Amino acid sequence: MIYEEDETENAANMRLYLAVAALMLVLLAHAEAQEEPTIEQHFATFQTKVMELGKDLSEKATAAFKKLEESEFATKTKSWFDEQMTKLKDTFSK
Repeated sequence: MIYEEDETENAANMRLYLAVAALMLVLLAHAEAQEEPTIEQHFATFQTKVMELGKDLSEKATAAFKKLEESEFATKTKSWFDEQMTKLKDTFSK
């Protein structure tokens, strides 16, 4: 009987240790899942965002200048300036 009580007590102790170990694993997994990004990771993310913003801005500016350059207003203005310069050259060459 004493031997059976020792076995029961040992089994209960083992279950307690297993339960504590399982709880520790769950808490560790939870802590890792909620870990905040480091400063280095923040800077890496910030750098990526700034690079994307710069690229996007560059593409938009290039498209806007190309559209402006090809617009009717720009073409007419350039033609007008060319005519005025030609008239001015003719006037000074006489």
